[in-house]
Amino acid sequence: MDQAKPSVTAPEVSAAPEAPQAPQVPATPEPLRPLRGIRVLALEQFAAAPYGSMFLADLGAEVIKVENALTGGDAARYGGPYALGAADSEYFQGWNLNKRSVTLDLTSTEGRRALERLVTGAHAVINNLRGDVPAKLGLDYASLSAFNPAIVCLHISAYGRDNERAARPGYDYLMQAEAGLMSLTGEPDGPPARFGTSTIDFMSGMTGIVGLLACLLQARQTGRGCDVDVSLFDVALHQLNYVATWYLNEGHVSGRTARSAHFAIGPVQTYATSDGWVYVMCMKEKFWSALAEGLSRPDLQRDPRFATAQLRHRNSEALTACLDAEFSRHSTEHWLRELGERLPIAPVHDLPQALDNPFVARSGMIATVAHPDRPSLRVLANPIRLNGERLAQAVCSPIGADNESLLGAPPSKP
Repeated sequence: MDQAKPSVTAPEVSAAPEAPQAPQVPATPEPLRPLRGIRVLALEQFAAAPYGSMFLADLGAEVIKVENALTGGDAARYGGPYALGAADSEYFQGWNLNKRSVTLDLTSTEGRRALERLVTGAHAVINNLRGDVPAKLGLDYASLSAFNPAIVCLHISAYGRDNERAARPGYDYLMQAEAGLMSLTGEPDGPPARFGTSTIDFMSGMTGIVGLLACLLQARQTGRGCDVDVSLFDVALHQLNYVATWYLNEGHVSGRTARSAHFAIGPVQTYATSDGWVYVMCMKEKFWSALAEGLSRPDLQRDPRFATAQLRHRNSEALTACLDAEFSRHSTEHWLRELGERLPIAPVHDLPQALDNPFVARSGMIATVAHPDRPSLRVLANPIRLNGERLAQAVCSPIGADNESLLGAPPSKP
């Protein structure tokens, strides 16, 4: 049997004193870019597709605008009253931050081959061309899958690609008109009115991007892409939502309401103050009670005409007269201070008031990006936050600026 060896204790050695350590500076975490590594080719113009693809770019995707070399690129580059040098404008940058740009003539053999090379290394192709054009230019899945079976092709058109209107051009305001949205907007005694900005373009772009991202996940799992179709007309009609449901099931025809009031609940509308307007939304009984108390009018709660939200809506003319008299006694700021913590209320701002609002500045919704012709170009920040941080933004490349790095060739010219 082996005997255990006696343990030997090493002599203690005095350690040399350590040099003082410099204070550790915590590393700044790299901003999240969840779509890093995704490459998107965007054959887009004006609004709907550019707005949606800008969200992809802001979230880290490499979005490459493939612009028409024969027409000077995206027409939005020349839009609006404020140019930013040649072939660029504030209007254009509003839809296209964080993107790269190449110019191609897709009607030429050289241009087509360049596109096919780009498709080979891409994950998605987006276009918002007229409905009959993608098939003619070979931008659909049937054409592009030969070069990349996993490619996802998003088509945003006016009316779709598979119906009698496929060849018809169309824009946002036309959709608001035909889909019935203008009949619901404005005062009852005024003409039909459109929404103040291009809301159908915005919604179509975002709807298309939701479909695109879903199919990118599927393509990652299966190795096969597909076509995704969104039309401005379908999106506009979908905005009717509950109003459509009421008509389709009950034959109820909604119309324009005075003071931008809710269709069925009250008080939910604008009220005049001594120096402007506020919008009040008593969507719940507790908010109605808070309003009566905040106005020092407990008698309103006891009035049988105003006993329920439906009765208050039915008797809105009488209630509006009462509330107008109260709100007109003080300024908008007074009522926001008195009621802002009790119930949903907001000032009705004009454009300068909305953008110069100190709350907007504190929330970081106004950002500054560097542009060659405007070193401090102010833009709206992306509304998405990741881990509490706003997404990084940069201006879109000049037209064709990325031809050399992406195609190994100078920008295509007419």
